[in-house]
Amino acid sequence: MNSRPTVSVLGLGNLGRAVAERFLEAGYPVTVWNRSPERAERLRAGGAAVAAGPAAAVAASELVVTVLLDHPAVREVLGGAAAELEGRTVLNLSSGTPEQAGELASWAAGRGAAFLAGAVLAVPQTVGTAEALTQVSGDTAAFERYRAVLDRLGTVRYAGAGPELASAYDVAVLAGMYGMFSGFFQSLALAEASGITAAEITELLVPWLAGAAAVLPLFAGEADAREYATETSNLNINRAGLAAILDSGRTRGVPDDLLAPLLARLDRQVEDGYGRESLARVAETFR
Repeated sequence: MNSRPTVSVLGLGNLGRAVAERFLEAGYPVTVWNRSPERAERLRAGGAAVAAGPAAAVAASELVVTVLLDHPAVREVLGGAAAELEGRTVLNLSSGTPEQAGELASWAAGRGAAFLAGAVLAVPQTVGTAEALTQVSGDTAAFERYRAVLDRLGTVRYAGAGPELASAYDVAVLAGMYGMFSGFFQSLALAEASGITAAEITELLVPWLAGAAAVLPLFAGEADAREYATETSNLNINRAGLAAILDSGRTRGVPDDLLAPLLARLDRQVEDGYGRESLARVAETFR
C-alpha cells in the first residue's frame, strides 16, 4: 500500500506536465486534469489517474497543485471544486500578482483549505533538477508537511508565511529578465541597422552581459543603504553613453521607446545634482 501523500495536478501545459511527471517518478499517487483531455494521455500511460473534471481531481488528493495560465483561471477552476477543498492543501504555481496570491489564500481558507503559493523559476525541461528554483510561501505547517513532495521539483526555498511573498520574488526576478530581453532586442536592431547579424552581436553580448551582471550585488548594496558614492562609472558617464546609443539608433531609424524612458530618469538625476554618483541611484527614481 502506498502511504505517500496523494497529489492532484490541475493544468497540463508544459510546466504542469513536467511537475506531474516528477511526482510520478518519485512514486506519489498522482491524479491529473486538463481542459484538453488529450494532454493527460502520456501521464495516464505513466501511471497517473485522469479525473473527469476539477472537482473530481480535487476530491482525489490531499495536495492540490494548480498550474494554470493565470489567477482568473485558477479561481474559475477551483471555484467549480470549492465544495471539495475542505481539509486539503492548495499549492498554486500559476502566474499572478502578490495581491492575487493573498486573495486566493483568503478564499481557500474560507473553504477550509490550507494555501501555499509557489513560483517556479525554471523552464519546464529543468524541473526536478538542482537548477530549477521554486519559491514557496504561505502556510508554514503545510509547507513542512509536503516538503518532501515539493523537493521533487528541484531546489525549493521557503520565502515565509505571507502568501504573497513567492509572487513578490517572482515578479521582481522576471522584471529583471524582461529588462534584459528588452535590451537584447534593442541591441539586435542597432546591430542590424549597421549590417551586423544577430548571431555576430550575440557572440559578443553574452559574455559582456555576464560580466556586467557581476556588478549587481554592488548596486544592490548601494540601493539598500541608499548610499551611492562612486569613483568609477557614474551617472554623468552613463547618461552620455545612453544618449549616444539613442542618437545612433534614431539616425538609423531604430525606435527608442525602450531606452528613452531610462535616459529620462538619468536626466532627472543629473539635473538634481547627482551626476557624480553611482548608476545604482536610478533605483531612487522608482521609490
